[in-house]
Amino acid sequence: MDTFREAVTTEETLDPQDWTDMGALSHRIVDDAISYLKDVRERPAWREMPAEVRSFFSAPMPRSPAPVADVYGDVARNVMAYPMGNIHPRFWAWYMGSSNFTGALGDFLAAIQGSNLGGGNHAAGLMDSQVVNWLKEMVGLPATASGTLVSGGSMANIIGLTVARNVKAGVDVRERGVGAIPKPLRYYASDQVHSCHRKGMEALGLGNRALRRIPTDDGLRIDIAALKAAIAEDREAGFKPACVIGTAGTVNTGAVDDLQALATVAAAEDLWFHVDGCIGALIAIAPENRPLVAGIEQADSIALDPHKWLHAPFEAGCALVRDASAHRSTFAVTPEYLESAPRGLASGEWLHDYGLQTSRGFRALKIWMALKEHGVEKFGRLIDQNIAQAHYLTALIKAEPAFELTAPTTINIVSFRYKPKGASEELIKALNTEIMLRLQEQGSAALSDTTVHGQHCLRVAIANHRTRREDLDLLVRETLRLGREIEAAATPM
Repeated sequence: MDTFREAVTTEETLDPQDWTDMGALSHRIVDDAISYLKDVRERPAWREMPAEVRSFFSAPMPRSPAPVADVYGDVARNVMAYPMGNIHPRFWAWYMGSSNFTGALGDFLAAIQGSNLGGGNHAAGLMDSQVVNWLKEMVGLPATASGTLVSGGSMANIIGLTVARNVKAGVDVRERGVGAIPKPLRYYASDQVHSCHRKGMEALGLGNRALRRIPTDDGLRIDIAALKAAIAEDREAGFKPACVIGTAGTVNTGAVDDLQALATVAAAEDLWFHVDGCIGALIAIAPENRPLVAGIEQADSIALDPHKWLHAPFEAGCALVRDASAHRSTFAVTPEYLESAPRGLASGEWLHDYGLQTSRGFRALKIWMALKEHGVEKFGRLIDQNIAQAHYLTALIKAEPAFELTAPTTINIVSFRYKPKGASEELIKALNTEIMLRLQEQGSAALSDTTVHGQHCLRVAIANHRTRREDLDLLVRETLRLGREIEAAATPM
């Protein structure tokens, strides 16, 4: 008995020993977080970490405890001070969301509640389904459609491509594998399609060659005539055309495929119609620009990202599928330890039946809270605002002879470059790369670069609710100044 009592007295927990001290520190952290966002415009868009900060991340594994206030001090100095920068109003690299404070509170509360969204009868599961229902409504899918929140666009696209494979395979792929598919499947997308689709084809066992890239027109949209020709050619060669992928906002330039035309082709050819809407699907809620994505409501599946134009804190993606039965039958597994019960905790819907994860975080709360606070209509106006800002920047670029627009501006991505007269492509690339790096290093703005039609260019993706037109004015001034400075230094006297 004494041994048992001794064992009980040595039991441990991760809860604070002093909740009052933890409360005080928590209030300090929240106050710091408010200041962090309130003053974000005053900080650099990005800055390089000094050597001493880099060395901090090489410290050995901690084996003994440290005061939590000291732990937070380490985070404040070495992590919060050197972010990627995507919440900054002049961060336009790649294509990022900019988060929001209410969503961050939602993430905190979700972590405190700690629910696993694999399934079960609890409030988090119902909220997850509610947010999915709202997203279906935003893009025009029927209430009978299904969906699942995932980590981001790559996984959302893979969900859609997987359902397409299983529906169009002609055999029970889950039981027999891709080797049993009688005719090799073919998927189609524009030559501007995001790289995650290649990863998806590889992961599905179909291989990269099963994804046929179709040439694009002058607006960098999939060429419908070329698509039809490729489908006919593949049928003649013994392949089975299975899926066409429409892109609602390409990652390079923001081009939006003719989704209505693609829906027509898919219906006529008996293809699954998937829309990669991770960049532009939510234009469907933007009052001025929603016609750009007309036809998205006809898709069989859609991938979209609440962590982009709904500005949810990372991570938050969503896969939507018109045929809920096909969606569930692609992923559902019911082992004896996950059987439903007539009532109690296990009587709720098993959300893991709609994706690859059995365990899932409570992503819905951060989306739900921000939507409730601001309303969907405001998010739609913010999308229109970003698109208007992109066209404003485009006008500034066109007005400056030293700049060249390298692709049409369709939505919120602007591709351009500084182009000295008579310069070679090699020199133009080197010069613009240096402009991009100096903009980052001086903290003025964070851009990325890409290649469009063989031309290297700078890329400005405006997906930030904090961006103002004055930020774009600054970008143009600084890009022009740096371009002239670098060009002058490279020109022999």
